[in-house]
Amino acid sequence: MRKLLLISAALLSGLSVPAQPRLDKNNIDEILNALTTEEKVTLLVGSGWGSMTAGSLTAANESLVPGAAGTTRAVPRLGIPQTVLADGPAGLRINPTRHGTDATFFCTGFPVGTVLASTWNTALVQEMTSAMGNEVLEYGCDVLLAPGQNLHRNPLCGRNFEYFSEDPLLSGKMAAAYIKGVQSQGVGVSAKHFAVNSQETNRMVDDARLSPRALRELYLKGFEIAVKEADPWTVMSSYNRINGQFSQQSHDLLTTILRDEWGYRGIVMTDWGFKEGTVAAVKAGNDLMEPGMEQEIERILAAVKDGTISREELDTNVRRMLEFIVRTPRFAGYRYSNKPDLKAHAAVARNAAEEGLVLLENNGALPLDGGLNVALYGVGAYDFVAGGTGSGNVNKAYVKGVAEGLEEAGYHVNQDIASWYTKYIDLKKTELKNNAAGGLGILLGDPVIPEMNVSRSFIKKMEPRTDVAVLVIARNAGEGADRKAVDGDWTLTGDEREMLQTIADVYHAAGKKMIVVLNIGGVIETASWKQIPDAVLLAWTPGQEGGAVVADILAGKVNPSGKLPMTFPVNYLDIPSSANFPYEYNGSSSFDPFTSFLTGAKKTPVRNVDYTEYKEGIWVGYRYFQTAGKAVSYPFGYGLSYTSFKYSKPVVKVGKDGSVSASITVTNVGAVAGKEVVQLYVTAPDGGLVKPALELKAFAKTAQLAPGTSEVVTFSIDPYTLASFNEDSSAWETAAGNYLACFGASAADIRATAAFKEAKPLSWPAHRALIPENPIEEIKVK
Repeated sequence: MRKLLLISAALLSGLSVPAQPRLDKNNIDEILNALTTEEKVTLLVGSGWGSMTAGSLTAANESLVPGAAGTTRAVPRLGIPQTVLADGPAGLRINPTRHGTDATFFCTGFPVGTVLASTWNTALVQEMTSAMGNEVLEYGCDVLLAPGQNLHRNPLCGRNFEYFSEDPLLSGKMAAAYIKGVQSQGVGVSAKHFAVNSQETNRMVDDARLSPRALRELYLKGFEIAVKEADPWTVMSSYNRINGQFSQQSHDLLTTILRDEWGYRGIVMTDWGFKEGTVAAVKAGNDLMEPGMEQEIERILAAVKDGTISREELDTNVRRMLEFIVRTPRFAGYRYSNKPDLKAHAAVARNAAEEGLVLLENNGALPLDGGLNVALYGVGAYDFVAGGTGSGNVNKAYVKGVAEGLEEAGYHVNQDIASWYTKYIDLKKTELKNNAAGGLGILLGDPVIPEMNVSRSFIKKMEPRTDVAVLVIARNAGEGADRKAVDGDWTLTGDEREMLQTIADVYHAAGKKMIVVLNIGGVIETASWKQIPDAVLLAWTPGQEGGAVVADILAGKVNPSGKLPMTFPVNYLDIPSSANFPYEYNGSSSFDPFTSFLTGAKKTPVRNVDYTEYKEGIWVGYRYFQTAGKAVSYPFGYGLSYTSFKYSKPVVKVGKDGSVSASITVTNVGAVAGKEVVQLYVTAPDGGLVKPALELKAFAKTAQLAPGTSEVVTFSIDPYTLASFNEDSSAWETAAGNYLACFGASAADIRATAAFKEAKPLSWPAHRALIPENPIEEIKVK
């Protein structure tokens, strides 16, 4: 009001009024001084839930990009525009149709994060996400709310499909490549969910209680790598608590570790919610409250006026917001087309998926001869799962299923079987549509249709008409709930198991092969049945071109080169974290609007729901299984090829600064061209700390090697990468002593070794941060 009165007085007196400054990259200080307190505060709060449609929360919308998850607020008088934030990890998620036009706005359904990690090919990931970033740009968005890079602590986490791996180095390197690709297009990402968002059950308030060492070495390390190597524009703070502190309100996490230790320069935004701790979030270093509510503006204004938030703290966050805004296409006035090259991007998605499928078993069945008549069974064969549900779902123009892919590859899918499945799927989808409640369909994605009961007599009737049988087993998961250790999820249903055995029996009796394709979003039990089929191909949920990729690998047009980014255990309870995970929980999902999170109702805390103790410590995935010597169904890093590779001539050298350079010669000794993933594990001296038997420290994928040709694969490891976190000294420490470099085709298949020595101990101090109130009683592993 005072500013308006001064302007009016100047006009009345005939004095000239100074022109309002307009934001540009070089006048942020000037703009910061020109903003009113109220304007500053609005820049820290998103435009509200109304800016999020995605076909679910509002029927019609006047937002900048309908279906985008959120926006920031504008200050027009100073040339500060709104910016647009949109999901998600497997491709841009916006509304495919809009009011007032017949045009469509589909996006490409790219392979999910787990598929990308299975490629072990950072250059390929960066190439693919460059195409993804172009769709963000051409549809008028500024930030893609991705990648999701939480660790696969437990295989039943509902959103593991979005995330990369059980290993922090692989996760971090994949995330860095993903970020570089998207941001090469002049748009930003939001690396999420920072941090320790390892379960969907009660994710709004669950308290992850873990040791500083486990936190640093496993759950923060991937984010640290991504921040240091790729400079994400934004980081998204998670809903959950860490050792009693909400992530969104933790100064230790968002300032001490993220900014002071790692040197992060971008903004932090909250995950979508409306916790009461807005003031604490601002003070912790959360620059943007999303999706934003008027109450949050009121809370911040009140805190500034009473001094709870200092002017310096306010200006620090606002400055970061301004620095973010000037990087965006919307600020630059980019004229987006709404017409990305979806055909070209589909080809990119297909190319990426080809390297992410993993061949688990092959007893001479693959590749198939051309032109065969195929008995194709399984709902997933005709209703293929391209990606997970929730914010990771993409509104894509089509999904190419296995049946379509096989036909395109020159095979003949039996039409009697196909017709039966098609009618069954149409019937079940009609039933599901009629029974659906609420309007979350586009947000959540379609559920997997239950498997059809196929009689032995029908299978026997179809056998003489076909040359080979293929069974597709489908699973899906997603945001809002975790998976369960039950039949139909972790294990096969009775119908699935019976059909698998029956098909195998019938076709084997006729001297024919039977193949299983796993169209799944996460790990399932395989040890009890994997010996029954002649081949098992792990297709994951590989995007809209997935069925074509499956067919190309079955046909041998593509030689599989994917490797597992996680361990497949024999039994679920073999996993150390299973004792502290809600695998049997049947309560409210995180979408339930009547949970205690929203109502404020008090209740007795429930273990693994309101709080989760990470008693496994650092013993996650292969770190545990390889150290304990416990059998697994498939080890970390495992994957078959149609050819064979020989490793030779291992070399390791250590520089004066402790850096390690290594190389290994890889030769294709098989009959067809192929690529190999070389994994460099290191066995380290204890240096006073209990350590895993081996840890992944580097990896590389060869070029396509013709039979008889070789490639020298090289690696570089800095001494910090060799370090472990010492809680007593609160420092990263690389011990002096003898190390062993292990060149492996998997964590359980070491092909060559070379010893090296670190001459002196090295350390990097860290702050004492996020310390648990009570020490965590971690398991002991010999």
